[in-house]
This record gives sequence, structure tokens and C-alpha cells, in this order.
Amino acid sequence: MTTAPTGDTVDLIQLFGGVNRQLEQILAARLKPAGLSVEQYWILRALARRDGLAMGELAQKLVVDSPTLTKMIDRLVASADVYRGPDPHDRRKVLVFISDKGRARFETLGGDVEDVASGLGDKLDPATVDRLRGFLATILS
Repeated sequence: MTTAPTGDTVDLIQLFGGVNRQLEQILAARLKPAGLSVEQYWILRALARRDGLAMGELAQKLVVDSPTLTKMIDRLVASADVYRGPDPHDRRKVLVFISDKGRARFETLGGDVEDVASGLGDKLDPATVDRLRGFLATILS
């Protein structure tokens, strides 16, 4: 027998959704002039941190399903921000790499995203940010 979520749990879900929507809107407004979506920025960020990721690994890092990721990668390939290449260890696998153009776009936009992150930091002390990061990582795992 399952029990219905309590009001506190439902409130928490609503708060997560509200915070996510607010951050997505702020980031989208910052990235739109550069012609990037928030999701595309996260892809560039993941590849800038560790280039040459398999699609499945990238989907897991970004918490997105494979068909959606494929469409986003296709757009970034068309704009020459990323490219696909064979895995040197398993030629049957395809890896995604960030191009020089994509890296330059990512680095140019990094300051805008850091500004948004700083806005969060202004509202939360570093210890709270660390605890929140841990809580959220636990929920996603």
C-alpha cells in the first residue's frame, strides 16, 4: 500500500520546480543573444570539462533522454560548436567533442552564467550551498 505524498513533500516539489523555472528563465535570457539554449550551454560546459564523451555518458551527466540529446547535438554540430568522432578505443562507438568555436562560445558566455551563480551565492552562504549541492546530488542519484 502506498501513501499519498504529504503537503510538505508536495510543497517541496513545487519549490524545486519554481527555483528551476526561475533559473532557466534567467539563464535563457543571458544565452539567447548568443543563439544558445540553456541545454546547449550545459552540453558545451560538459564537453569543456571533459571532451570526447559518449552520448550515453553525456545524457547521464545532463539528466536528459537520448533522443532529446541527439537533437540538441545535431543542432550544435550544424552550428559547428561540437563534432562527432570515433572512439579511439572502440571504433563502433561515437564520441562528441567540443570544437574550437564551441569552446570560444562557452568561454565567452561563462561570465554571464557566473553572474547568475553569484546571485545565488548572494542569497546563500557557502556552507548552505555545499549542503544543498549534496542534497540535490543525493536526490538525482
